[in-house]
Amino acid sequence: MTLTADITPVLDTIDADLPQALERLMALLRIPSISTDPAYKADCARAADWLVAELTDLGFTASTRATPGHPMVVARHEAPGKHILFYGHYDVQPVDPLSLWDRDPFDPEIQETPKGKVIRARGASDDKGQLMTFLEACRAYKAVTGSLPGNLTIFLEGEEESGSPSLVPFMQENAPELSADLALICDTGLFADKQPAIVTMLRGLLGEEITLKGPNKDLHSGMYGGAAINPIRVLSRIIAGLHDDSGRITVPGFYDGVEELSEDMRAQWQALAFDHAHFLGEVGLSVPAGEQDRTPLEMIWSRPTCEVNGIWGGYTGDGFKTVLPSEAHAKISFRLVPGQNPDAIREAFRAQITAQLPADCSVSFHGHGASRAGQMSVTDPAFEAARGALSEEWGLPAAFVGCGGSIPIAGHFKTVLNMDAMLIGFGKDDDQIHSPNEKYDVESFHKGIRSWARVLNRIAG
Repeated sequence: MTLTADITPVLDTIDADLPQALERLMALLRIPSISTDPAYKADCARAADWLVAELTDLGFTASTRATPGHPMVVARHEAPGKHILFYGHYDVQPVDPLSLWDRDPFDPEIQETPKGKVIRARGASDDKGQLMTFLEACRAYKAVTGSLPGNLTIFLEGEEESGSPSLVPFMQENAPELSADLALICDTGLFADKQPAIVTMLRGLLGEEITLKGPNKDLHSGMYGGAAINPIRVLSRIIAGLHDDSGRITVPGFYDGVEELSEDMRAQWQALAFDHAHFLGEVGLSVPAGEQDRTPLEMIWSRPTCEVNGIWGGYTGDGFKTVLPSEAHAKISFRLVPGQNPDAIREAFRAQITAQLPADCSVSFHGHGASRAGQMSVTDPAFEAARGALSEEWGLPAAFVGCGGSIPIAGHFKTVLNMDAMLIGFGKDDDQIHSPNEKYDVESFHKGIRSWARVLNRIAG
């Protein structure tokens, strides 16, 4: 391992090599590695082979690894010091609807926009541009010092956009090889498009589908209305009771194990000066609707939720049909925070629904996954070191932040390999990932490379 007291030569090399780094990214973006469509199976394998060639050229011992689906890429560079694993994914989302793209999604181009230069292509932000920031940082480090920056493993997946069916079995089968002191994940973004951030809290997810049954067939509302139970009315009343007037969730025991934010984390979040009025205003809203004694950032990052994602029953076609339905349905999801047990919450939720059924009604449930929340141990000095490195590069204080969504790989690293993950990314909210005309700012790519060089120089030892 070769670390440098003065990172400036590495950063200068990154600056000088940016045009070539962009060309390498363009080459990867031209490969249509769509993991969900079997027609692109060969292209996924081609992307994996392209990455192996790049990693080998950098000095890693790299190879593709077969799975029942698309191949994994694993690369290793052994050196003294902290063992760091970097994770990314080379597969991309489908491009449909193609008609909404301004150009061929796999013909990347650098475009001038009112906000600056962007790289326009499918996968530019999610996740090829992001993973290449790390590889390019390693390239610059080696060019200056003659060696890669530390004891590194690179782990790149080809099925992230299709549910990662091969991921956990592969991690279990190769746990000794993949186990490290710390994982790095580059699949997140900047806060408010300008401020560096390290995600340390991820919410878990629990899904439930409810089918409530009443009469044995749809009924004429004139002949049966009033006398016969209406499953939609029953289900609507039950759903309305899942929250009290202050926004708290009423499922018994729901908040068991939920901890309060530390004062240090609360202070960091307050310093972000989150503009909730702008955040909600962009989607036509104005008033935070969650727990009324919590700040909007707390609602999004550190508090659990219960949301109705769909509700249906009876006649919903064109025109009008005076039917009294025999069934009513709803899909309900819970975002969970550290300390909550999804299995216990599922059981309590089902019991709560069942206890409120009137005579002549029955209910059945179908579960849609259950994953715990993740919380990283920021007591590891590497977290504070990385925060300092990011602050230096971006000129704004980096913050430990939460994430309202769920990033399963971070949880898998914890449960399968027993290691924390540091999530650092340089995407922006307007990158249009999963949508037509996806882009990645050239600044994000450039400063992302510089950021990883600084971070590795701080933590690799």
